[in-house]
Amino acid sequence: MTDVVARLRDALGDIVDTSDAARAAVRADKSGHAAAGTPLAVVHAASVADVQATLRIATETGTPVVPRGAGTGLAGAANTGAGEIALSLRAMDRLLEVRPDDLLAVVEPGILNADLNTALAPHGVWWAPDPASREISTVGGNIATGAGGLLCAKYGVVRDAVLALDVVLADGRLLRLGHRSVKGVTGYDLTSLLIGSEGTLGVVVGATLKLRRLVPGGVCTIAGVFRGVREAAAASAAVTAAGIQPAIMELMDAASLAAVHDLLALPAPPPGAAQLTIQTDGPAAAADAYAIAAVLRAGGGEVAVSDDPAEGERLLRIRRSMHPAMERLGTTLIEDVSVPRSALPAMFDEIARIEREYGLVIPTVAHAGDGNLHPNFVFDGPEVPPAVWDAAGELFRAALRLGGTLTGEHGIGVLKRRWLKGELGSDQWELQRQIKRVFDPAGILNPGKVFA
Repeated sequence: MTDVVARLRDALGDIVDTSDAARAAVRADKSGHAAAGTPLAVVHAASVADVQATLRIATETGTPVVPRGAGTGLAGAANTGAGEIALSLRAMDRLLEVRPDDLLAVVEPGILNADLNTALAPHGVWWAPDPASREISTVGGNIATGAGGLLCAKYGVVRDAVLALDVVLADGRLLRLGHRSVKGVTGYDLTSLLIGSEGTLGVVVGATLKLRRLVPGGVCTIAGVFRGVREAAAASAAVTAAGIQPAIMELMDAASLAAVHDLLALPAPPPGAAQLTIQTDGPAAAADAYAIAAVLRAGGGEVAVSDDPAEGERLLRIRRSMHPAMERLGTTLIEDVSVPRSALPAMFDEIARIEREYGLVIPTVAHAGDGNLHPNFVFDGPEVPPAVWDAAGELFRAALRLGGTLTGEHGIGVLKRRWLKGELGSDQWELQRQIKRVFDPAGILNPGKVFA
């Protein structure tokens, strides 16, 4: 192992960091889970050549490598442990090219979501994926996890917004996948395969992104307060059924709403109240907002509509503050399941049942526009108690029964490995393991992640 670090230093110099602080920092992500032991080193790659050199040395020495962005993931996929190299792409953060005429941009993986759109705005374009962590999450991390976010019901998820990828394989070879053209069906779609692969197939070192023109017209924000979460979920499903397409439709249950109000020093919401926060955009923003308001009122909501951008940001700040609000309460396991949008009320019924059966409070928010829920399990101490894992397992099975999935945007990482085969089935699970072996025959890329 000392030889591995020496070889890295000979090839890469000062970007190889073996300080205790750096190695400790990469053991964990935002999931609260930490890898066992301390990694050998952190390589702060600044170029494609740095990534290639690291992976060649890793392949020659049989040393595992864990690619890492900003460490904002919630499934433990970027956690790096004993005997492993953490390969940080965070310093590769340049916007390399913008083509408004072709609606594309070329970026390095370490650029932050918010920084990217700030840089794109003068060109009249933007990149649509909008995770709640947009101020601190990287585009490369979004691609690795197949991230979604608040805007994806209308504007799509990361997989819908990537045209091409530059990827370094485990042995150091550089592949250029995909196309700059809108259409392209040559061979297998390896670009889509790499998106959401969590660093197990290759290391993304560049991305050609599909952009949108900035939306003309205004933005309207609707706040609907309901006496309970089931009523709010039913109202969100009614909005979808009515054929109105908001840009954002977020749901907060009573426990999550109360925690965020306390964090932000806002007046306490009514006991048991749940809230829908919805935004419309474009030339029809006002008409859509008032049509949605009518649907919410018919569902029993107390509704307010505003075209004030500052008020809209204030309301969205409440939703975006969910994670820090949970962190104040204790260690948090932030879960991620998706169900068909019409099944949202039933999924909240299942969460209430699990709360009763396990004696837990499970604060839950949802991207109600696409059926993606984030139930939170809060507990004391660094380790997830067995009862919480039991409750989480029951939650996952409930989502699958309702036609849903284990994860809508956070990925599998280490936290959901044990349930993956149950969703995929034995044949697909084994086929995916075989694909992993084709890309990474020595098994050095992010071992132990996704597949148990």
